[in-house]
This record gives sequence, structure tokens and C-alpha cells, in this order.
Amino acid sequence: MSIRLRDATPADMPLITEIYRDSVLNGTASYEIVPPDEAEMASRFLGIAEKGYPYIVAEDENGVFLGYAYASAFRTRPAYRWMVEDSIYLAPDARGRGVGKLLLDELLRRCESLGFRQMIAVIGGAHPASIALHRATGFSETGLLKGTGYKHGRWLDTMLMQKVLGEGAETAPDLAVYPGTLFRG
Repeated sequence: MSIRLRDATPADMPLITEIYRDSVLNGTASYEIVPPDEAEMASRFLGIAEKGYPYIVAEDENGVFLGYAYASAFRTRPAYRWMVEDSIYLAPDARGRGVGKLLLDELLRRCESLGFRQMIAVIGGAHPASIALHRATGFSETGLLKGTGYKHGRWLDTMLMQKVLGEGAETAPDLAVYPGTLFRG
């Protein structure tokens, strides 16, 4: 199977909304209970894309939409601007086929080239497949938060994982270059 990765566009919102809806209703990656509508997903997309964070989609050789991934702020306080959180959502038929790894590898490459120093994975439900994916791309477990969400009639744990990008915390960042420019104080 040939997979093509490209930047997401507003035209992708119907399919992104559909995939996210399935994840909300049937999975634990998101702790949302009610799936947001397409207008809300479009608003979230614009909020991420306008700040320069990468937002990518995966398609097969026939143009079938397989999934999407994006990086966004881990926290909004200015000192956190060097760290991003990854999010990856796949169509049910695309799971277990290596699509998530391709998306995460590309997300890591783009975030590092943009100057981010750390990536955080907040894995809802401490899902074993997501933990394995992140471990395979060099993430380390940094903590397990027990009983953080109640969904599908059970308590869920949240796994935190982290990966150093570029020089990490070894050197001071350049405040005049993105992502330093995300805060102007």
C-alpha cells in the first residue's frame, strides 16, 4: 500500500470530523463524550494551523482518507512554547497498517525542523497500541495518571510520554525565531 502524506486543508474537515467522531464514540484516545460537529472541527483546525503548527493527513494511492495528525500547544503559558503535543487519529480500516507511524514520523520531522524542543504524547486510556507506536518512535514514558477519565462505563488511565527534539534542553532557544515568536511579551 502506497501512502501519501500532505498538509490538511479546510476541505478535509468532513473526513477529519468523521474519523474523530468514531474515536470519540468508540475509543479512548479522546476524553470527549459528545463528538464535535464539522464547524467546531474547522474552528479547531484553523486555531492550530494559524499558529504554524503542522497538521497533516494520510491518503492511500486511490485517494482514500486514512487518518490525520497534528501538533499543538501542550499548554498555553509562554514558557511552554517550545513543547508540542501530538494527536493522531486513524480511520478504523487504517489501524494496524503502519499509517500512524508514518504520520508520527512526519510530525516529528516537521516539529523538529520548526524548532520545537520537546514533544509530549498524552495517551487517553493508556491505549497499548498508542504506547507501542510512541515507544517505536523514540518516546519515553514519563508518567501514568490513574483514573483520569470515566468513559464507556469504566475509569481510564492516561499515559504521558515524551521525546526530545533537536537540541532539547541542552541549549537556550532563539526567542526571535519560531516558536519563540509565538509569545510577544
